[in-house]
Amino acid sequence: MSLTRKAAIAAGTLVCVLVALWLFQRQLGEALFDRAIDQAFTRDVAVGLPDGLHVGLCGAGSPLPNADRAGPCNVVIAGNQMFLVDIGEGGAETLALMGLNAGDLSGVFLTHFHSDHFDGLGPLQLFHWTRGTSKAPLPVHGPQGVDKIVQGFNAAYATDDGYRIAHHGEKVVPPTGGGSEAHAFAMTSESAVVFRNTGLTVTAFTVDHSPVEPAVGYRFDYKGRSACISGDTVRSANLERSCEGVDLLVHEALQTKLVGKMQAAFAERGDANTAKIFADIMDYHTTPEDAARSAQAAGVRMLVLSHLVPPLPNPLLYPAFLGNAGNEFDGPLVVGEDGMLFSLPAGTQEIEREDLL
Repeated sequence: MSLTRKAAIAAGTLVCVLVALWLFQRQLGEALFDRAIDQAFTRDVAVGLPDGLHVGLCGAGSPLPNADRAGPCNVVIAGNQMFLVDIGEGGAETLALMGLNAGDLSGVFLTHFHSDHFDGLGPLQLFHWTRGTSKAPLPVHGPQGVDKIVQGFNAAYATDDGYRIAHHGEKVVPPTGGGSEAHAFAMTSESAVVFRNTGLTVTAFTVDHSPVEPAVGYRFDYKGRSACISGDTVRSANLERSCEGVDLLVHEALQTKLVGKMQAAFAERGDANTAKIFADIMDYHTTPEDAARSAQAAGVRMLVLSHLVPPLPNPLLYPAFLGNAGNEFDGPLVVGEDGMLFSLPAGTQEIEREDLL
């Protein structure tokens, strides 16, 4: 068969395919939508997880705009218990896209009261109520002051809650289940156990995010597996003590070299206010290099960087963001992306990674 004849057959086949696609757009669209419902809305990832500790990123971003990363949000699953650590903007939606049901949440732990760490609480408490037919509010744990955060969201959502009950009925949305409920704890020492249930122990530890106080990170221990989440902080000796020997450390990271370039760009444009903000944020966050040094000092097995500043829209930027961090830590070093799930099965030393988005 000649090349000309082959080309003609290929062209004819392509035309037939394009015509079929045009004629059956609606049917194809409905089939794709049915598949999306099954994959993104009705799946339940938690059901298939082995017993152990699992840590996922439902938001690896920061307050800076980033289409690929929601605000700070970490999901921790221990057996049949599921918690979030912080709930930034877009975190609740990302959690759903990961195949995890907010209705199954056992509670939320807040690290501190910068708005980017709790501004997604409103949608989350609504999803917890409506998707779980919850009869009790969502527990929100945090240092003293968390009650003011919860009271504000409950007041803001009170009118909407009334609409939901009137529309869907009390059987679907029980009146007692809306909103959140604050569970405050006092940090009278550098670390304290703040939650213990069914084999899971959660320890809060103080970090340095001055002038923001209180500010804490959390350690989760379950059936011989362990993970730490730093919260916002400069390099912290207390974090290194509290997270000694954990399997997984999720640590915030800000690359001062790149942020400095942003500061300079705004200054050159005459935007002094924004330039000052970029200058200010560099002194109360941790560089990737210092996060790696903390991981090495604590003897952790894997380091995941999150709360990434500046935004990283392309993986080609990762080496510039990491700088010399790879030389400071002997273990695996991961730049966090939304949808990542790290599984630590009980009774093993394995750390398995899966991308849920």
